[in-house]
Amino acid sequence: MTHPYKTQPDHAFWRHAMSGTPAEALDPAIATPFCIAPQDKVVTAGSCFAQHIGGMLEVIGFTHFVAEPAHPLFRPEDSRAFGYGQFSARYGNIYTARQLLQLLRRAYGEFHPAEDCWEQDGTCIDPFRPQIQPGGFTSRQEFTLDRTRHFTAVRRLVEELDVLVFTLGLTEAWLSREDGAAFTICPGTAGGVFNPARHVFYNFTVQEVAADLAACIAFLRARNPKARVVLTVSPVPLVATARAETHVAAATVYSKSALRVAAETVAQNLPDVAYFPSYEIIMSRAFDAGSYFAPDKRSITDAGVAHVMRVFASSFAGIGTTPLPPAATPNEPDTQAQIDALMQAHCDELALDQA
Repeated sequence: MTHPYKTQPDHAFWRHAMSGTPAEALDPAIATPFCIAPQDKVVTAGSCFAQHIGGMLEVIGFTHFVAEPAHPLFRPEDSRAFGYGQFSARYGNIYTARQLLQLLRRAYGEFHPAEDCWEQDGTCIDPFRPQIQPGGFTSRQEFTLDRTRHFTAVRRLVEELDVLVFTLGLTEAWLSREDGAAFTICPGTAGGVFNPARHVFYNFTVQEVAADLAACIAFLRARNPKARVVLTVSPVPLVATARAETHVAAATVYSKSALRVAAETVAQNLPDVAYFPSYEIIMSRAFDAGSYFAPDKRSITDAGVAHVMRVFASSFAGIGTTPLPPAATPNEPDTQAQIDALMQAHCDELALDQA
């Protein structure tokens, strides 16, 4: 008897693709709609996990396009403390698609949030980049000049990039009741003063995330028609949920599930948009004796990051790109040192659990 499953490839069957495959050899990225050449300008943005992707791009032979670098006299540790080099520009964590859309609109002067600066104790904090300036900006003038420079860098990224890799992190967000501005984290945690009359919790739906992603891509391609996009979902769980009636584990599963479906929807319906399975690679170890999660059950181990980037390289690499070999990473001192340094990701969300 014949039926459609008779001709399915091995990767379509759990027995072959999962049960019969060593965990470290798992490669769920079956087909990608485009390749990334070594000289292509790759821009990264998104959640904490996106920092690992950005840093490792150079290690595996891609070009991580950074339009807002630190001053040459900055020490590496100071550069990271001040938000340089974590992403392609100094925008800090962008956890939601709504944040990304609003950043693009703000950079081009199309959106001006009413609550655009938190002034306290003689300093200024950017509500949308609350931890990129330790101690805050010393004056409103310094704050404004830095933001102007930042927006210039964002516009350069938009107009010059070849590929945007955006890592979706959360559906939960805090918005301004006045104009819907999406803050990086809850006001009052890493700056500002929480006011329930001004700030409201919101949990985005699949449809809203998909619509925001589609709007981001349309905005980008209106200014850069050649832009290609890779969407991925961070495997890092929520630090905390604002839904008091919901366990953080359940809130995490909802958030990641909604983001995964939204990313799939957009990738299936727009040209030159790829979904890359970072989330699946990390979570696949749940079926194995090992784990890609550190003892805190939230941070991703260096082995997990290396596995993700190995699959990324093999999936998107242009000719001549050399991915990290599966077994070499833990045993190569130089490469391991690079990875260890890159693993020190900054996460704005951690401020939610510092009360």
